[in-house]
Amino acid sequence: MRIGYGYDVHKLLENRKLILGGVNIPFEKGLLGHSDADVLIHAVIDAILGALAKGDIGMLFPDTDENYKDIDSRILLKKTYEIMQDSGYAIGNLDATICAQQPKLQSYIHQMRENLASDLQTDISNISIKATTEEGIGFIGEGKGISTASAVLIIKI
Repeated sequence: MRIGYGYDVHKLLENRKLILGGVNIPFEKGLLGHSDADVLIHAVIDAILGALAKGDIGMLFPDTDENYKDIDSRILLKKTYEIMQDSGYAIGNLDATICAQQPKLQSYIHQMRENLASDLQTDISNISIKATTEEGIGFIGEGKGISTASAVLIIKI
C-alpha cells in the first residue's frame, strides 16, 4: 500500500465555467487555469502521482503545453489512472475536501463521486468527497478562489 496527498487552488473569475469533479456547476464565476481548472481532479491527480512517487500534475501535464489548453481534466485523470495501473496499483480509497465559500456543492457531490469512480475504475464506495467553507476568512472565504485537498491509498494489484 502507498499513500499520496494532493492540493490545488485556483482563482475565481467571471466568464469561466465552474467545473468540479467533472461536473459543470451553474455559478456566476469559474476557475482560472490553463485547463478547465478543475481543482478537485487536479488535487486527486497530484495525490495519485505522489503515492506513485512520479512527480506532480505540472510535470506530467505542463501549462506550457498547448495540448492541455482548456482540456477536460477528466481526460488527464484517465491518463493518470493508466500510469497507476501500468505501475501495478489500483485505488484503495480516496478522500477529498473542496473548500469553497460559494456555491453550495452538496447537490453535486454524488455526481462528482460517480465521475471519479468511473475514471479511476473503482467502486463509488471507495470515493469520498466533502465540501466546506472558510467561514468568510481568507481569499476563499472572500469568494476569490476554491481549493481542494485529497488523500489517496493505492494498493498493489
